[in-house]
Parts: sequence; C-alpha cells; structure tokens
Amino acid sequence: MKDLLSEATLSVTEAKMKNPLALAYVGDTIWDLLVRRRLLRSNAQAGTLHKRAVSMVNAGAQAEAFGRIEDHLTEAESDIARRGGNAHAHHAAPKNQDPVAYSKATGLEALFGYLYLSGQLERIAQLFELALPDA
Repeated sequence: MKDLLSEATLSVTEAKMKNPLALAYVGDTIWDLLVRRRLLRSNAQAGTLHKRAVSMVNAGAQAEAFGRIEDHLTEAESDIARRGGNAHAHHAAPKNQDPVAYSKATGLEALFGYLYLSGQLERIAQLFELALPDA
C-alpha cells in the first residue's frame, strides 16, 4: 500500500496554485480530523465527543483559532489564508454565521489544506497547538 501522504503531497508551488476554495475543501477535513483526534484524549462518550467537535469546527470557533495563529504565520502562509478568506464561494455564509468569521474560517481551512497538500505536517502540528492550546 502506498504512503497516503505521498499521494497527496504536491510541491509548494503546485499547492500555492490550487484554487483557494479547493485548499479550504481539503483543509476543512484536516482541521476536523485534528480536532477529533485531540478530543479523543478524554474518555467522553461518542455523543459528547461529537457535540464538542461541532462546537470547535464551526466558523466562529475557527475564526477565533485563526486569530490565535495569525501573528505566527509566514508571509506565504498569510497570503494563502488571505486568498482563502477572500475567495467567493457560490453560496453565502450560513445564516447563523457572521460573514467576517466565515471568511476567516475559510482562510484557516485554506491554510491547513495548503500545508497538508505540500507535506508540511510539522507546521500543521505547530499551528494547531497555537490555535487550540487547551482543547
């Protein structure tokens, strides 16, 4: 079986050239997986774990997490996040979400998608720890 990461790894240049919404599409899954893995540190039941995950993966929570890492980003990472946040999806922000928070959340997702696709797993771990230090 091939290494699952090697199948997804692109060069930094190739990853930067991806549509920011495509990066966010991948990054949303990476963020969700990291949150769920973090929550498994507790012995909570599956229903409780799910409720906690939903509270940490929504646009508001992701926007707050982005605020905690924003000052730690490289210029290239900031550019990816900005492009992600400025990208126009074919739908509006959900009714229950603030459009500014939704934009920041999309930027966070695009950043994590970019880092994953370019194989920067250590950087993902560093930023995730800064984003959710006590979760």
